[in-house]
Amino acid sequence: MKSKILITGAAGFIGSNLCDYFVDRGYDVVGLDNLSTGHIANLNDVTDNSNFSFIHGDIRDLETCRKAVTDVDYVLHQAALGSVPRSIIDPITSNEVNVNGFLNMLVACKDAGVKKMVYAASSSTYGDSTSLPKVEDAIGKPLSPYAITKYVNELYADVFYKTYGLNTVGLRYFNVFGRKQDPNGAYAAVIPLFIKRLMDNQSPRINGDGTYSRDFTYVDNVIQANEKAMLSVHPEAINSVFNIAYGDRTDLNHLVELLKKSLSRFNKEILEIPIEYGPLRVGDVPHSLASIDKAKKILDYHPRFDLATGIDEAIEWYWSNL
Repeated sequence: MKSKILITGAAGFIGSNLCDYFVDRGYDVVGLDNLSTGHIANLNDVTDNSNFSFIHGDIRDLETCRKAVTDVDYVLHQAALGSVPRSIIDPITSNEVNVNGFLNMLVACKDAGVKKMVYAASSSTYGDSTSLPKVEDAIGKPLSPYAITKYVNELYADVFYKTYGLNTVGLRYFNVFGRKQDPNGAYAAVIPLFIKRLMDNQSPRINGDGTYSRDFTYVDNVIQANEKAMLSVHPEAINSVFNIAYGDRTDLNHLVELLKKSLSRFNKEILEIPIEYGPLRVGDVPHSLASIDKAKKILDYHPRFDLATGIDEAIEWYWSNL
């Protein structure tokens, strides 16, 4: 009999993709989401599956967390209030969700005897460190309230392992993109935002001159990392954090060219859409590139999707669903 998994943030971008994957493989999956940023439609593929159940609730409520972890073997904790700009505008809510909510989940997992909690950490933890590639044990000072909250998660997870014996694994995601990522709203991530604008024959707007670079990571690579972290019996995997990325960086100017090229399969006029440039955003890190050597060695993580392949897959989904 397969294990029972709780996925928090289940109606969000990464959470819903994890739900699809694990339900499809016969796991008993419980999804938890307050639907503040996630969309219930993201769960359409699993809603009618007998292996899936959904709890509409908030991780800021401890009793909801306790209910969600009942008889659960593993927790994949994706619930968070993302976005650096949002955290700068409203640091209090970001802290309530990302720190208080995370602490509630740790307490619930500890008390319920959950085997392992794999949680979404963030590359924002590297802060003002200028070294490239980013290596797990060399971080700088955080540059935003969001980054602080994600670093505090790692500190709390470490304490809960050392104090209570709760097995935790942190996955520092680097600029994840793919199907079901919301292109709408003030805090939409760059790839879905650019895709939607190009599909609408509008210019993508880059903050800065387009030379800032990121290690863009397709969502299927992240799914692989969660599965391997959950199932790993490697002693060095417990109470550790891992960079989850592709291990290559692309500047925003080149990103737009890749998006235009991929979209031109459906509409050649998109190739002619110009780029708009605006001021830099407060809290943005100039360059991000992950070393994934640790995840390869300990988790046997080997990302299959590079940026171009992931973009093609994502655009197939957006063209059919937007």
